[in-house]
Amino acid sequence: MTKVKLSNQEPKGTSDWLPEEFAIRQYIFNTWRRVCHSYGFEEYLTPLVESAEIYRAKSGEDIGGKELVTFTDLGGRELCIRPEMTPSVTRLVSKIYASSPKPLKFFSIANFMRNEKPQRGRNREFWQLNCDIFGSASLAADLEILQLSLDIMQAFGAPLESYTLRLNSRRLLDNLLPIFGIKISEPALVFRILDKFEKLTPEEFKRRLKELKISTESAELLNDFMAGNQQDVLTEALNNNKDLKTAKQEIDFVLNHLQALGYKQVKFDPALIRGFDYYDGLVFEVFDNHPDNRRALFGGGRYNGLAQLFGTESFPAVGVAPGDETTKLFLESWNLLPKINDERYYFPLLNGELLSDSQLLASKLRKEGKEVLFAFEPQRPGKALDFANKQGIAKVIIYGTEEKIAGQYKIKDMKSGEEKILFFKITLS
Repeated sequence: MTKVKLSNQEPKGTSDWLPEEFAIRQYIFNTWRRVCHSYGFEEYLTPLVESAEIYRAKSGEDIGGKELVTFTDLGGRELCIRPEMTPSVTRLVSKIYASSPKPLKFFSIANFMRNEKPQRGRNREFWQLNCDIFGSASLAADLEILQLSLDIMQAFGAPLESYTLRLNSRRLLDNLLPIFGIKISEPALVFRILDKFEKLTPEEFKRRLKELKISTESAELLNDFMAGNQQDVLTEALNNNKDLKTAKQEIDFVLNHLQALGYKQVKFDPALIRGFDYYDGLVFEVFDNHPDNRRALFGGGRYNGLAQLFGTESFPAVGVAPGDETTKLFLESWNLLPKINDERYYFPLLNGELLSDSQLLASKLRKEGKEVLFAFEPQRPGKALDFANKQGIAKVIIYGTEEKIAGQYKIKDMKSGEEKILFFKITLS
């Protein structure tokens, strides 16, 4: 029989998380979870797989098309690994919406898969927080999602200059297209192209617009607008178009309230698009301002019409979805990651005859809430300290024959070298 040698490498675009890496992700997830709970959101989860059609309908040509990982089940149904959560949670809520008190405030932390080219800050498999409010059309709901997004950044200790929240409105963009001479039945087709503006050359940008039967003149105006050279067009249009003015008033309402709450790193960006087809109101992105990154960290917006996919009446919805990869990159770039092993204790077995006594002490410390890594084999003090250093463990428990006789033990701080003496007496029952 021929031996088969299998690769021990994870599939391309995915990552094994060894304990140190897992601890970083858990720190990110726990921070997300803590902020969501502080706003009264409840946690949920949907299946890893869904019908492929729910993503093809409204997730856009990339996520709902070439990036979709699909397969056929035994019943002949075409399924996919979820590439995002918004259609999934909308499907879930559509089942319970009519009988539930409003608003519904849900969040999840889950993994996803997209068949895209892996690059810095972007893997094929990734994790996201998805936080959504269903059942409120009030701008106060949009405001809360934006406030929660900024509070997440503050919870990570992000400096004010490290990020910016940029805000726009699909309603504003819808009403801007005719100003540029563009009349199209599906504005989302234009927004998909606009969303890729920074990745396309001017020639490719205009060529794609031409495929939608958009004139060269209109394409030139749009190109200039996206490059920030046609802002006077917006100013003039706001004075003459009621719908545009209403959309801008919504943006100003949210911006003014955020600033009144003390959030200074927010601004209006008329060129912000967001590529998902289902957005139909305010949209936003939080940008990383680090010179090595300069990218969107995460974003979200309002999507009131998505529930119609599932044969139910539309209901109001707004949400946000930070990802783990961009968040980790942000924290690393700004030196914001905590020392993961600072709370761990290493307890070497300095004398094999003290195994039972050492285990009693370790048990006592664990009941006090300490994380204690206990050695199984007798170890000399020098070797024990060397092991703790290599593991990045901040504190070492010293308990040998002398300590037992004195009814005490020591905790050595590996950073300062200081030793703290505490008392521990074995009492026989």
